[in-house]
Amino acid sequence: MPEGYGIASGDEGTLPWSWVEEQCAAARNYWICTTRPDGRPHAIPVWGLWLADAVVFSTDPESLKARNFLARPDVVVHLESGDDVVIVEGRVQAFDRALLEAFLDAYEVKYDLRPNAEQTEGIYMVRPQRVLAWREQDFPTSATRFQPS
Repeated sequence: MPEGYGIASGDEGTLPWSWVEEQCAAARNYWICTTRPDGRPHAIPVWGLWLADAVVFSTDPESLKARNFLARPDVVVHLESGDDVVIVEGRVQAFDRALLEAFLDAYEVKYDLRPNAEQTEGIYMVRPQRVLAWREQDFPTSATRFQPS
């Protein structure tokens, strides 16, 4: 962020990674931001999970967002709150099928809906390459950047 924001250069007041994980796990909706073929942005909310250190979500492979990220996998995922902010930058990748049962179980607990295990071709994951996080109540002190990958 620009110098005028007063972002601290040290670690005092910054957020721990555990705070990011808590926010991601508790979120009901995740905004997936992709890029259309002509360069225009596209943002849409999805249901998903924080699972195995990644945002995991499902969508029809023929949806606009899927067509966008299958062609251009760099995406931004952010949570709903502008007060408790988490912005994940990463690349959409194929879902790790070893996580299928954990995904189905956690999804059912979170949304009271269990996806059909036979119809799971549209599950994707975003492992964070860079994460920006802050709390509005103590911004800019809490502004924190993580590069977990």
